[in-house]
Amino acid sequence: MNDHHTSKNFDLELESLRTRVLQMGGMAEQQVHKAVDGLYSGNKQLLEEVIRDDDLINQMEVDIDALCNQIIAKRQPTAIDLRMIVSVLKAISDIERVGDKARKIARLGISISSQSGGPLNVELNHMTETALKMLRLALDGFARLDLALVTEAVRLDEQVNSEYRGIARQLITYMMEDPRTITRSLDILTIAKAIERIGDHATNIAEYVVYMVKGLNVRHATPEEVEAQLRNDDN
Repeated sequence: MNDHHTSKNFDLELESLRTRVLQMGGMAEQQVHKAVDGLYSGNKQLLEEVIRDDDLINQMEVDIDALCNQIIAKRQPTAIDLRMIVSVLKAISDIERVGDKARKIARLGISISSQSGGPLNVELNHMTETALKMLRLALDGFARLDLALVTEAVRLDEQVNSEYRGIARQLITYMMEDPRTITRSLDILTIAKAIERIGDHATNIAEYVVYMVKGLNVRHATPEEVEAQLRNDDN
């Protein structure tokens, strides 16, 4: 954050914090990929691996939280450094929730694989990729303090929401036409909602980056309002 601190160790601690957040985010993204891959392939072993590895993400959150508290107690950071640590504490909670969504997808994938009905006949991959692109943009923005990246992440949220609504309509049609599909369709709808929520968590992380860099609280603002606030702050 600051180019130079009086203590070189403080710089190293902040860099370690950034690195750990990015590692945690990368693992959460990998978990979602594996869960969706296992869902479509019916690979129960892969899905069980996702469920098991969720504990690793939880432990990462605990470790980063502890490091943040150590830094606050030892360094008593101010201004932008304090905003960074506060933002990290908020961001790791959202990343942990992304991991929880991957675990949920995996559990439902195991349930669906045991049902009759053949291959999954609903397209979720594009929505998944868009939600994960949002997560990558938000984390890259965090690493680079790049507001253009996080603004792009926020803009993509409506695309994810729109795809979710389309999938929900498709599944409702299936259930109305054939009540035998209700259990399976509801499981798929829950998975689609979990993916939509990943986009929401990515949006939250993007908003924390705006707070970290500018000190602006843009929660609950539309993408247009976020961009307007950033332009006004630059003037």
